[in-house]
Amino acid sequence: MTVENLWTYRAGVFEDESLSVIGFDVETTDGVIGTVDEESNVAGDSFVVADVGFLSFGKRVLLPAAAVTRIDPHARSVHFSLGKEEIEGAPEFDENTYRSPAYRARLDDHYGRLPVA
Repeated sequence: MTVENLWTYRAGVFEDESLSVIGFDVETTDGVIGTVDEESNVAGDSFVVADVGFLSFGKRVLLPAAAVTRIDPHARSVHFSLGKEEIEGAPEFDENTYRSPAYRARLDDHYGRLPVA
């Protein structure tokens, strides 16, 4: 299933705009893989950067908002529709180029073919 905009949260997922998910666990379809290091809640450009050191030592990845299925503030976890392999196969986060069109095209290509919806 394709997603109209990977960089927008699903309706009802991110209702409390004052909530920060930094430090929350990243929960995939097959378990916890790391924690949220950074976030952006800009309309049309929302994402989290996750430290997935549980998978690969020190690796960080940018995950699109559309892949978030729910946020549990009490358990301090962000749940994603992606599995460990799908996230591990994502382009590594590069803080110098993560906003560049070329990097975003790589992310769109990777996540656009995965079941994020």
